[in-house]
Amino acid sequence: MKFTAQKSKITTAFIACLFFNAAFILAQNPTSAPKQTKSILITGLTIHVGNGTVIENAMLGFKDGKIDLALDGSNIRLKQGALKYDTTINLSNAHAYPAFFAPNSTLGLNEIDAVRATNDYRDVPGYNPHIRALVAFNSDSKIITTVRTNGVLFSQATPRGGVISGTSSIMALDGWNWEDAAVKKDEGVHVNFPQTIQINGWWAEPQPATANKKYDEQLGELKKFFADAKAYAGEKGQEEQNLRFEAMRGIFDGTKNLYIHADDEKDIIAAVNFANQFQIKKMVLVGGAESWRVTKLLKQNNVAVMVNRVHSLPERQQDDIDLPYKLPYLLQKDSILFCLQNEGDMEGMNARNIPFLAGTARTYGLTNEQAVASVSYNVAKIVGVDKQMGTIEAGKDASFFISTGDALDMKTNSVILAFINGKKIALTNMQQELYKKYQTKYQLK
Repeated sequence: MKFTAQKSKITTAFIACLFFNAAFILAQNPTSAPKQTKSILITGLTIHVGNGTVIENAMLGFKDGKIDLALDGSNIRLKQGALKYDTTINLSNAHAYPAFFAPNSTLGLNEIDAVRATNDYRDVPGYNPHIRALVAFNSDSKIITTVRTNGVLFSQATPRGGVISGTSSIMALDGWNWEDAAVKKDEGVHVNFPQTIQINGWWAEPQPATANKKYDEQLGELKKFFADAKAYAGEKGQEEQNLRFEAMRGIFDGTKNLYIHADDEKDIIAAVNFANQFQIKKMVLVGGAESWRVTKLLKQNNVAVMVNRVHSLPERQQDDIDLPYKLPYLLQKDSILFCLQNEGDMEGMNARNIPFLAGTARTYGLTNEQAVASVSYNVAKIVGVDKQMGTIEAGKDASFFISTGDALDMKTNSVILAFINGKKIALTNMQQELYKKYQTKYQLK
């Protein structure tokens, strides 16, 4: 009896400790921001609209989560009429930017790469278009708060692995749960296209590339799956639902994007031909390391490109060492719609660096406003939410941030205000709190 009683006390204490630790951990993240109830007017801004336009000495007003004013502050009409807002803020010399996106990202789907239990972005390999990334989105992720402080306020939660990884969704980086955070659900299906050439080794120990001997077999299987899915979509009133084929319906009727992940020139050409064969209305190329070689084909077929992280080495040894840096410019020059993304190692935590990828692309050919668009408006156009966000314009959601410096420059970007649908977002995170803690301990300035 003594042993049982002692064991019971230990168990109770252990459970209490777990609850305490869980509460402590959750307390570290700011709660979801409340809806906007008072109108706000911010003056003295330089507004980077996101569509290539810049408004100097601007007034930016928003009510009920929507922008209703974004004009030059010297406008005669404004001087003649009284502007009625509950709160007015003057921020001379500050810059307003549309909310930045983290497209094609596992942000919110994993927490610690080395801890398998925190990774929820990969299912059993195979054909899984019915796997929905948004239901795994963790709105309480500690990583999310570190990303928001650089102006990244939305993500495209995207699954990984297999031939067809699943469906992605557009998520706001604020909310009590995934239902609150969801902006556009199940907006596209992701396909990892068969590779003609297999890359061996890794960056520290590269090995010679070899031909994929199973390429024809893999492509044949993919074509059969799409043919079956298209036939299923063409029928009505099936007695039994096929969840995989049901998830593919939007690909054929144009309500969903088909994201094809491919980098090699031959694979890109094959992917475009594949999309045409099945009359896919909206194809997006993801990765596209050699997309600059086939811009004519991409333009003819209205294919947008999600360019993978520009802070990379080139695919081929004979390529210019700075080719990944100038790839966005090469696409822009040939009028290809593109955006920047950050797929790869530690992509969740590194999503905070997406603005600085745009900064590098600016250094290597893009104008400042083209670089801003590459992480805001261009993303919104590609994923189909440009009517509600992506630029700072009257009638759109009040989703933007304000920095006292250059948002694309790691040294000067300093976000002081951020809003998602008019909700003021907390700009604190665990890293900042630890910095302040030890700054105080060691009396550092």
